[in-house]
Amino acid sequence: MPERFSLDDERFMGLAMAEARAAPAHDDVPIGAVVVHRGEVVGAGHNERELRQDPTAHAETLALRRAAGRLESWRVLDSTLYVTLEPCAMCAGAIVLARVPRVVFASADPKAGAAGSVLDILAEPRLNHRPEVLAGLHAAECAAMLRDFFASRRR
Repeated sequence: MPERFSLDDERFMGLAMAEARAAPAHDDVPIGAVVVHRGEVVGAGHNERELRQDPTAHAETLALRRAAGRLESWRVLDSTLYVTLEPCAMCAGAIVLARVPRVVFASADPKAGAAGSVLDILAEPRLNHRPEVLAGLHAAECAAMLRDFFASRRR
């Protein structure tokens, strides 16, 4: 584990990975997210676009909605969002709007990533909030989960 990640980061990314593993049960891409507020999980989710037939039902948006409900505030302050894949533009926008102060993601997304790969919405200086972003925790395992999912679809 790289020094920049804590044991808590390791533990909570493990929970996000467990969320991701639940998505294929309903034919969704295995991406999971967990929101941790002051050491406590306040929101979790995995992709449910196929299940809900909802283009916004990404792991991050579901986890943020649950966290906001639990915190009774649209501002998800004093929190970290753990996600198994780099957030897309929609999710990065939601992260900024929710004022999440810290994001830890596993695998980069060279096709749709908006935290440094294709776009960098989370570091955009013209926006009113820029979270700290750490990438790469369990990247290989999370990338393998995605590769295996798509490989199973091509068989």
